[in-house]
Amino acid sequence: MKQTLTLLPFLILLACCRHNTPDVSNIPVDIKIERFDEFVFRKMDTSNMGASIRQMQAAYPYFGEDFLVYFLGLSPLSGLQGQQQDSSEATIPEFKRFIRSTKPVYDSIEPKFRDLSQLEKDLKKAFQFVKYYFPSYKLPKLIAYAGPFDAPGVAVTPEAMAIGLQLYAGKNFPFYTSTQGQEVFPLYISRRFEPQYITPNCMKAVIEDLYPENSAGKSLIEQMIENGKRWYLLNKLLPETADSLITGYTQRQLDWIDDNEALVWNFILQGTDIYTTDPSSIKTYIGEAPTTTGMPELSPGNIGQWLGLQIVKAYAEKHTDISPDALMKLEARRIFLEAKYKPR
Repeated sequence: MKQTLTLLPFLILLACCRHNTPDVSNIPVDIKIERFDEFVFRKMDTSNMGASIRQMQAAYPYFGEDFLVYFLGLSPLSGLQGQQQDSSEATIPEFKRFIRSTKPVYDSIEPKFRDLSQLEKDLKKAFQFVKYYFPSYKLPKLIAYAGPFDAPGVAVTPEAMAIGLQLYAGKNFPFYTSTQGQEVFPLYISRRFEPQYITPNCMKAVIEDLYPENSAGKSLIEQMIENGKRWYLLNKLLPETADSLITGYTQRQLDWIDDNEALVWNFILQGTDIYTTDPSSIKTYIGEAPTTTGMPELSPGNIGQWLGLQIVKAYAEKHTDISPDALMKLEARRIFLEAKYKPR
């Protein structure tokens, strides 16, 4: 009997959590990841690049040119005349060099991504939540590609969402751990180059597509809340996803900041004017960093966004009828004033 009573609060809490999460299972969403990566590295004939590129453009009219121009930095191939045509002709040998130099990397990561069925299931559920909250949102075509290591892990083009497999090969992938790789991607960043981050990063791209970044020039507290809104919405789109994947923090960092929420808030209040617009001051609390300057080593970087999330949560708890869209459009200062945030 005692064990039953002990379990009862947990079961009630679990039921409440499930009750607050909408049922999206009947929302029709068709997800299929197109394998641009396989086309480039398995089907293109580098001895006949002209014909191969024409096949690529026919098979991927909504992505092939964008890949060349925006991901590889090459000149476009279509609709060019005169001097521009000369630069476009240089694209063919450059593209050929890219394929030959990147193929060994692709061959080493391809086994990890041979079957994307689980990823498709995860993305389907995430996009069902997108359609629940934003019914008019046009779902993009999903493309898997393999590009240079400085190409994005997820990018939204006019018609597609492209997933760069080269940035999800696992934290121990040789390039990430090499001296060259660590110069580009320090350990606190490369440890997140795992496949389980693909879906959260795709949803971050959706949020950016819906609500383009507009916090430049705003005060520290406004930027904290604007960024906190994004994590709040990300939680709505991925309600069953671990906080470590939402925030990018390690579990130890999450435990530390949960236990020291009041300390972190007071640290910012005592050390900084929260209404400052000074970029160097804001950078201390917002953006990628292994830890927060002036705080214990266990503290994560980007604590401003985490505190912004707590403020947004405090506001949402007082305004339970507000929709995610309305909250995202609400002025940050109003959220701050009405949240009456008090850290635990």
